[in-house]
Amino acid sequence: MSKDSHEKLPQKGVYTGVIEKDENNNYFCGEYLLDYKTVESNFKVGDWVTIKSVIENPSDISYDKYPKKSRNFDKANHKPGN
Repeated sequence: MSKDSHEKLPQKGVYTGVIEKDENNNYFCGEYLLDYKTVESNFKVGDWVTIKSVIENPSDISYDKYPKKSRNFDKANHKPGN
């Protein structure tokens, strides 16, 4: 799939992107910190997800880098557009 086709994905929810992992073992997608336990049990780095809602990050440790956090996200729908 080319970069152009990713940009044409339906944007339902707050944000759609790829799960990444930083040097501190935090899972994130764009500027949003993802819930560690949720990613570990249901996802892997490189999965496309749609973030459905965000909250303020309650962690003092990662707040400066990720002020927003999500526990409510799911695999993104990659159906080709018409």
